[in-house]
Amino acid sequence: MKKSVFPAAVLLLFLWKPAVSLAGAKDGLNLWACVVLPTLLPFMLCSGAVAASGGISLLTAPVRPFLRRIFGFSPAGCYVLLTGLLCGYPMGAKTCADFLSRGMISRQEASVLLAVSNHPSPMFLMGYVMAGMEAVCPPALFLAAVYLPVFPAAFLARKLYEKDGTEKKKKEESLSGEPLPGPSEDGFSFDRDFMSCLETMIRIGGYILAFSILAAYIRELSPLPPQWNACLLGLTEITTGIHALKSALSRPALAGALAFVSSFGGLSGIFQTKSVLEMPERAGQPPAGLTAQKNAGLSIRHYVLWKLFHAGLSCLILTVLLWFLSPGALLPPR
Repeated sequence: MKKSVFPAAVLLLFLWKPAVSLAGAKDGLNLWACVVLPTLLPFMLCSGAVAASGGISLLTAPVRPFLRRIFGFSPAGCYVLLTGLLCGYPMGAKTCADFLSRGMISRQEASVLLAVSNHPSPMFLMGYVMAGMEAVCPPALFLAAVYLPVFPAAFLARKLYEKDGTEKKKKEESLSGEPLPGPSEDGFSFDRDFMSCLETMIRIGGYILAFSILAAYIRELSPLPPQWNACLLGLTEITTGIHALKSALSRPALAGALAFVSSFGGLSGIFQTKSVLEMPERAGQPPAGLTAQKNAGLSIRHYVLWKLFHAGLSCLILTVLLWFLSPGALLPPR
C-alpha cells in the first residue's frame, strides 16, 4: 500500500498541473537533444574506438609521466581522468566503468578514479556557468576552485581504497614494467558500439527529463523564498539550478554557491552516473577476479560522498582565493 502512494501522488500532480509538467519536459528534452546528445555521443564513440584500437598510450603520452607521478594512475587510468576532466558529466564515470569491465584497470584504481574523474567540462563552466559572471569571480579562480580538489580527493581516495599492501606493490610494478594497453580483443564495431552508446544516452536523457520536470514543479509550487528555491534547484538539476542561482543570489554568496553546485552536479547528475556504472553487456564475461554485479562493484554511495566533499572544498577554495586575490568580489554590491 505504501509503495503505491508516491506514484499515485505524482500522477495526481501531473493531472493537477499538466502545463508545468509539459514545460519541464520541454526544457529537459531541449537540454538533452541540443546540448548533451551532440556533445557526449561523439565522445563516447571515439572513446570506445580509442580503447579498442590501443590508442590510449598515444593520447596520454604528453601528460602520462606527470599524472603517474602525482596520482599513481596506470596509462588507462590517466585516460579516464583526462576524459572526466575534459568531457563533462557523466563521461568520466562511463569510461571508468567500461575500462573496469574490460580489465584495463583494477577495482581499486576504478574506485579512486570514480572519486576524482567525473566533473563538469571547462567548456560548460566557461560558456554557461561563468557567462556574465566576470564581475563576481574571475574565470581563472573559478576553474581553479572546481578542479584543485581533485588532488586532495585523489590522495584520500588512494589511502582509503588501496589499503592492501600487496595491491600497492602490484600497482608499482605495473607502473614500471607493465606494457601499455593494447587493442581490445573484440575490436570496435560501429553498429554495436553505436547502439550501446545510444542506449546510454537514452538513459541519461530519461533522468534529465525527470529531474527537469521536478525542477519545474519546484519553481511553480515551492513556498520557500527565492534564495532557498535557487539552492534547492541547484541540488536537483545543475543547469536549471545555475540559472536560478544567478537570478536569486548576489555577492558574496553567488560565487561559492556556483562552485558548490557545479562540482556536485545535482541529483540528476548522480542518477546519470549511476546509470552508466552498470556493467556493459558488450564486455561479455568479466575478467578473472571480477564478478558481474550491479554497478560493476563501484559504490554510488561513495561517489555521492566524494562529490559532497569535492563540492564543499571547491566552495571553500573559491572563497579563500577571492579573499586573498580579489577581496572586492566578496563585498556585497552597493
